[in-house]
Amino acid sequence: MTFNDRYWMKHAFRKALFGKKNGEIPIGSVLVKDNNLICSSHNSCLSLLDSSAHAEMLVIREAGKKLKNYRLNNTSLYVTHEPCFMCSAAIINSRIYRVVYGSYSSNKNSFSNFMNLLYIKNVKHHIKDIRSGVLLYECSNLLKIFFQNKRNSV
Repeated sequence: MTFNDRYWMKHAFRKALFGKKNGEIPIGSVLVKDNNLICSSHNSCLSLLDSSAHAEMLVIREAGKKLKNYRLNNTSLYVTHEPCFMCSAAIINSRIYRVVYGSYSSNKNSFSNFMNLLYIKNVKHHIKDIRSGVLLYECSNLLKIFFQNKRNSV
């Protein structure tokens, strides 16, 4: 893990905290190219009334507009939680080079526990570099406490 991984994950974590303040599931994401921030976002499914408005999806959409290209070559995506199947497919299709994530899915029945697209090497545009567990404690605790509070408030 490089110093930059921790730095950019902290930025993604701050985005997750911002989303949490707005009642969203606290997941944040940033996209970086040449150690420069391209864009950042947090989950916005509730506020946008859009089930696909995950932090990664919003970052990919915004980056395409900013870079004027759907191919996000030579970029690194930082996300506070392991990308879901939908986001993994978008990451692969956008040709993101590197993915760094914080926490893992703890649900043993989670789709990513038996098939994670990011790790499949025989697809045409596979991810070249994947790092996991960056700020693991902070990222997993944020989600754990968020969902505990949700369950306790019901």
